[in-house]
Amino acid sequence: MPNEAMGLVLMCGMGVVLLLIIGFYSLLFTRNLVRMVIALEILSKATTLALIVGGYATGQIGLAQALAITLIVIEVAVVVVAVAIILCVYRHTDSLDVAKLRELKG
Repeated sequence: MPNEAMGLVLMCGMGVVLLLIIGFYSLLFTRNLVRMVIALEILSKATTLALIVGGYATGQIGLAQALAITLIVIEVAVVVVAVAIILCVYRHTDSLDVAKLRELKG
């Protein structure tokens, strides 16, 4: 792999690590359900970028693209279910705060 390509892979790798840090920090320290879904989206985008960079680095870009498309499809299904749950929680509690979930019974 030439030096230019290696530099590109390293820069993208640093971007992946930065996105992972932002996603985990947001997920751990927020109490809003919508922000948690956004943090999960950031984590999944970091994973997708890591797959593409890994495929480029190993020369298997076709496999990486196929895996990335599969990940995007799974991600859409997860987000739809999460938003449906958030809407139900909001209807019952009139809040998106995680602390209000402890008050739900039954």
